[in-house]
Amino acid sequence: MQMDKKEYGELVKETTPKTKEGKTILCAFAIGGLICMIGQAFSDLLKVLLPAFDDKKIGALTGVVMIFLGSLLTGLGVYDKIGYYAGAGSVLPITGFANSVVSPAIEYNKEGIVFGLMAKMFSIAGPVIVSGVCASVVIGVVYYIIGLF
Repeated sequence: MQMDKKEYGELVKETTPKTKEGKTILCAFAIGGLICMIGQAFSDLLKVLLPAFDDKKIGALTGVVMIFLGSLLTGLGVYDKIGYYAGAGSVLPITGFANSVVSPAIEYNKEGIVFGLMAKMFSIAGPVIVSGVCASVVIGVVYYIIGLF
């Protein structure tokens, strides 16, 4: 059976499942916001528990706690369920980065420590890390050059 482009386009429209974009966007916003609220709550709690720490140290410690929580929830299989409902709302916070490192490590663990876990751990997050490091070097050089004038 031969189809022209118009008939094919109509067939695609008929068979493509309809998305509920409004609901998806609201869930992403709400769950992503909730993750950020949890991070802010940890930051506020750490400020109370560790009054000698400045904001820079509190921020770093909050990041460590959120990465740990994201990794733990991924290992327990909970973060995948959160991601199912949250979509991009679970990917954008730092916990999503932790999930992108831990998920391949869990998946390829059966192939061994070196060729499985260590080789595949950064398969998703690796390009993000490299891009971030390169961008920070370029911005640092530009900032340095501007500072000379």
